[in-house]
Amino acid sequence: MLKCVKRPFSRQHVRISNSNYLWTLAFSTQPGSVPEPSAQSRPPLVLLHGFGGGVALWAQNLDSLSSSGPVYALDLLGFGRSSRPQFTSDPEGAEEQFMTALEEWREKVGLEEMVLLGHNLGGYLSAAYTLKYPHRVKHLLLVEPWGFPARPENPNHSSIPMWIRAMGAVMSPFNPLAGLRLAGPLGPMLVQTIRSDFKQKYSSVFDDNTVSDYIYHLNAQTPSGETAFKNMTIPYGWAKRPMLERIGQVQGDIPISFIYGSRSSIDSDSGYAFKKTRPDAEIRVIRGAGHYVFADQPEDFNQTVLQILARTERKSEDLGTKQRELPHSDRTQEGTELN
Repeated sequence: MLKCVKRPFSRQHVRISNSNYLWTLAFSTQPGSVPEPSAQSRPPLVLLHGFGGGVALWAQNLDSLSSSGPVYALDLLGFGRSSRPQFTSDPEGAEEQFMTALEEWREKVGLEEMVLLGHNLGGYLSAAYTLKYPHRVKHLLLVEPWGFPARPENPNHSSIPMWIRAMGAVMSPFNPLAGLRLAGPLGPMLVQTIRSDFKQKYSSVFDDNTVSDYIYHLNAQTPSGETAFKNMTIPYGWAKRPMLERIGQVQGDIPISFIYGSRSSIDSDSGYAFKKTRPDAEIRVIRGAGHYVFADQPEDFNQTVLQILARTERKSEDLGTKQRELPHSDRTQEGTELN
């Protein structure tokens, strides 16, 4: 799937503790070189995919997003081409395993701070990471994030979207993607049938079954992150530890942006609910896009993200200018007042 990506990039398994590793793509603004975080003005953009996904699903975004600064895309622990360890059945412990892996990855790659962008499960984990390691996140971008609202008191209420009911039926008592593995050699055809929309999403770069084959091979392996995800949910796909109850604890100086698709089955209520407590939170809705907003409307998505990144960079430059211009005596006095 990455054959359509034109800009040069490196790919490698980044080794972390317990013999685990995270499959990583790294893009630089300098052709043919590996990103040098310290040499760039904008913090690197780090992309975290959603449930059942992988780095190549960003194929229509990587060239554009890496045009203005370094970009990293990685397969989450337990997914894609990353290692597949056994996760604890405890939802908080499983979340912690994801967080530890991401933090160890950051240390190994050598990033001091980053702009964190996560889709679906990746959005949930991006928020959780920002809560635990706020000094490492320059800006948090949540793209159609999973796991934000709490389950309604009446789980059988007619207002529960059909996609959630369907997910609940599939997820119990098996892992969400168990049927794909049980299908054996018919698995690729099953993906082509139930997710025929993916062929359309990537029709500008592929005219065959490349995408559905990729999704099949991502999820035909031993379930690991998939099992962790199941243990983090309650029936009909709600999070056991809803992020909306915690995200308000993110430091106020870390900008938070939500990106939704206008045709998505996941509504934007969580974003607007959060905005009531954090008025500076940004909500962007991309017209004509569904849940996979970055694949449905890649050009609009790319431009939206680049605009957010440019604004973040300008704010950083303005802050740096003000700090340099501030007289030494004022800086000393300011530091004294804050103590």
